Amino acid sequence: MRQIVLDTETTGLEVRQGHRLVEIACVEMVERRLTGRHYQTYLNPDRAIDEGARLVTGIEDEFLLDKPRFPEVVEEFLAFIDGAELIIHNASFDIGFLDAELARLGNGAGRIGDRCTVLDTLAMARERYPGQRNSLDALCKRLGVDNSRRDLHGGLIDAQLLADVYLAMTSGQVAFDLGFEGAAEQHDVMVVAPVVLHARPRVLHASPEELVLHEQRLDALDKSAGGVSVWRGA
Repeated sequence: MRQIVLDTETTGLEVRQGHRLVEIACVEMVERRLTGRHYQTYLNPDRAIDEGARLVTGIEDEFLLDKPRFPEVVEEFLAFIDGAELIIHNASFDIGFLDAELARLGNGAGRIGDRCTVLDTLAMARERYPGQRNSLDALCKRLGVDNSRRDLHGGLIDAQLLADVYLAMTSGQVAFDLGFEGAAEQHDVMVVAPVVLHARPRVLHASPEELVLHEQRLDALDKSAGGVSVWRGA
């Protein structure tokens, strides 16, 4: 099974107010193992970033001026996610922005749901941990995922962390050393594997001398207890 862990950053919170994507980031897993393949791009949104979004992401308007626009990257992006199950935290937010960008193309590009199934880890976490905070940071803390590098919200690091969180929530399997600091497409990935015992452990029995010493110890305990001690009964 091919899964894509996806995260986006935007100019603001409301797609209905014309806010746009500024970053798309995806991390690939196949059969629940990280492959090291990822897709990431910044986007020129042709509008200003809200102050709140700028403070959260650290992305400035000037940084995006020379970045591609969504129509320039859409084919590459869709080819990367096509046919996969998307894993997204608060999926309605990201899918809403992606569908809005596809609708702007006006060429029958359809919707994300036409190409992929979607799994919302926020809904999963709310079901598993009712009444608790279930933000990405809260889940990292609860599940022991190291998020010390997450000073600001960023698409690629958030997708990377969400992959760890998803694996931990669903099976306890967590991938380490994702190696996304470099720009290369391929990375070495280390996955924690279960220990397999190929032979039954050898059972060591007490020697006659050890059994005598054991009985002497139990006799002393019986005397101290004024009767048969609990260890004798065991």
